[in-house]
Amino acid sequence: MSNMQNMRCVVLGAGGFLGTNLCRRLVSEVASLRAFGRRQSFPEALRGIEWMPGDFADPTSIAAAISGCDTVFHLVNATTPASANIDKLADLQANVASTLRMLEACREEGVKRVIFVSSGGTIYGVPQEVPTPETAPTSPITAYGISKLSIEKYLGLFEYLHGLEYRALRVANPFGPYQLALKNQGVVAAFMRQSVADHPIQLWGDGTSVRDYIYVDDVVDALCMASTHQGPSRIFNIGSGEGRSLLQIIRAIEVESGKALTVHVSPSRSVDIPKSILDTRLAHEELGWSPKVGFEAGIHRTWRWILSQEGCGEI
Repeated sequence: MSNMQNMRCVVLGAGGFLGTNLCRRLVSEVASLRAFGRRQSFPEALRGIEWMPGDFADPTSIAAAISGCDTVFHLVNATTPASANIDKLADLQANVASTLRMLEACREEGVKRVIFVSSGGTIYGVPQEVPTPETAPTSPITAYGISKLSIEKYLGLFEYLHGLEYRALRVANPFGPYQLALKNQGVVAAFMRQSVADHPIQLWGDGTSVRDYIYVDDVVDALCMASTHQGPSRIFNIGSGEGRSLLQIIRAIEVESGKALTVHVSPSRSVDIPKSILDTRLAHEELGWSPKVGFEAGIHRTWRWILSQEGCGEI
């Protein structure tokens, strides 16, 4: 991870799950760090870090956030796979159009590199090949996936036209501390919180849909490595390379917590793909990245963190 100590960074979307974890890592490793977002889910976690509140859709806010920075981590996502399909135009405006304005601001401010969190789960659509490599066809079945793919293409255009370097990480299903499970994303966090509260969990479909789950510290490692990467590739899958069904997730939480979960089953949704596992060999070869935290260890750390939040008004 060379040269990070000279970087002047801004994290866009710093108040969310990935953003909070990334800021906590970067604060001791880079020359300067600014955290930008609408709100902080865990203000304590970002104490001592320069916080700039603002809306990603506001060009003035974004220009101010980027000012003086050479490296931009773009973690903002205004929608979810389910909500994006409901209002596709709003999704386009909130994510793609706002990103285009941000890239113009980067060009004007002389930013050197943008690191973008794309989606390993939605960009490929229903994958023809599992595990799925970066070279697989991209046929998203959600507006969310189309927006992520569009942003990747615009990043490529800005590098071609203006020399603005980029790296896009197609991240699988991250889990770990500081995940709130709002907006129906983050099943590990959602199931754990429901377990703590003795609430039933909502399962879409029969629980056999398989996903690639990756612990958040490993995602942060990849983001840091992407910020200094000098190889030819621009797009990397970041996942565990292993698939687990929702039923396996439930079982792992039951084992960790020592109590059974009550499950309410609903019909499956059109946005849910039966099986999604990422091939992460390219990240291993070029970034020198591979996941270090095993699934069970990640579940254990996440459960311990959730329990530590109990009574803090965060659950």
